[in-house]
Amino acid sequence: MRATVKLFAQLRAGRFKVEEIQIPEQTRVKDVVEGLDIPPEEVAICLVNGHDTGSESVIQNGDTVALFPSIGG
Repeated sequence: MRATVKLFAQLRAGRFKVEEIQIPEQTRVKDVVEGLDIPPEEVAICLVNGHDTGSESVIQNGDTVALFPSIGG
């Protein structure tokens, strides 16, 4: 299966902006976060296909996962 991952703000540091990745069936959002060595507490918002979701959501073939950090200011 394939999914597109989009990273925003400081989550991009040392990684990428947008990348298509191969994932096994039953991959959850948290599995992608862990696979990218992003500490889970750094991810404030997870979107799958533009819809707010939790880290336990299962990603389907062709989904787009967007990860956003907390915004301080």
